[in-house]
Amino acid sequence: MSNEILRLYIYNADTSTELSLPYADAGVWAGFPSPAQDYITESIDLNRELIEHPASTFYAKVVGDSMAGEGITEGDILIIDKSVEPEHGDLAVCCLDGEFTLKRLRFTSAGRVMLMPSNPRYRPIEVGPDNDFRVWGVVLYTIKPNRRRPHGAERW
Repeated sequence: MSNEILRLYIYNADTSTELSLPYADAGVWAGFPSPAQDYITESIDLNRELIEHPASTFYAKVVGDSMAGEGITEGDILIIDKSVEPEHGDLAVCCLDGEFTLKRLRFTSAGRVMLMPSNPRYRPIEVGPDNDFRVWGVVLYTIKPNRRRPHGAERW
């Protein structure tokens, strides 16, 4: 087992433009098929839908696999809000001794902070009094590719 320090590529969220995309407002059934909508009348702007605080919102691309047990894998894009007050159980980008890491926050009854991975190859990190630590931002959304890649993809 090891501790993983994450390398993040961080980008500002640009909400100065709008991009309204067609939106299936009746939903997409994941169970039994439903009759297809003949046309889509609604649209959605992801800037307006996903970003509440533009000045404190950033995107980051995940590098590493310490959160793979939650389905967060390398290449996923995180939407991080630095203005959100972190709570127990939040997924957060933390700065620990000058390095970024992506973990679940666990606040113990004894007042300790634990940074919890979801991959059994990595051990939890206990934040001690000698550590330089801060929660950089709380992850509100994860955007991930779902298309199978040709190399190594399963045959259906």
